[in-house]
Amino acid sequence: MFNKNLKLVIAVLIIGYAVYQFIEGYIGNGIFLILLSLIFIFLYFRNEIILLAFLRMRKQDMEGTQKWLTKIKNPEAALTTKQQGYYNYLHGIIFSQKNLTTAEKYFKKALKLGLTMDYDVAMAKLSLAGISMQKRRKREATQLLQEAKKLDKNNMLTEQIKMMQQQMKKI
Repeated sequence: MFNKNLKLVIAVLIIGYAVYQFIEGYIGNGIFLILLSLIFIFLYFRNEIILLAFLRMRKQDMEGTQKWLTKIKNPEAALTTKQQGYYNYLHGIIFSQKNLTTAEKYFKKALKLGLTMDYDVAMAKLSLAGISMQKRRKREATQLLQEAKKLDKNNMLTEQIKMMQQQMKKI
């Protein structure tokens, strides 16, 4: 909704007014304004549109996810580097059901920009391994599967990795 720099400016202005309220003796107003500024600081690091797109993704609503992502007009200017990574990650998940070449491009860009959580990196590498397997690039798929297995510390993707390894043996 707001530009990332505008969010910081709004947070600084609110904190400044909170300090003024403290000086004037209105402690309750100052505390409330500090809490309000924390919302803008949080939204600087976690883009609100990407959060809403993830909520749509949880409900398996790919069209809704795509709709939210199209609201971000210029991702390079509006998002931080990690947010751009998640923007491309979500696009990769959406296009993995439509166009594998485009999905591969988005996943690679997401990995290059960086994802915060190891699970997301593992999922992106697992998806890339599946795309490589479908394109008959066995060596690349094997390497990506091994990397995904290392990153999957909570064993949430173990079943998918085993299934893909069994399919690799058939190729």
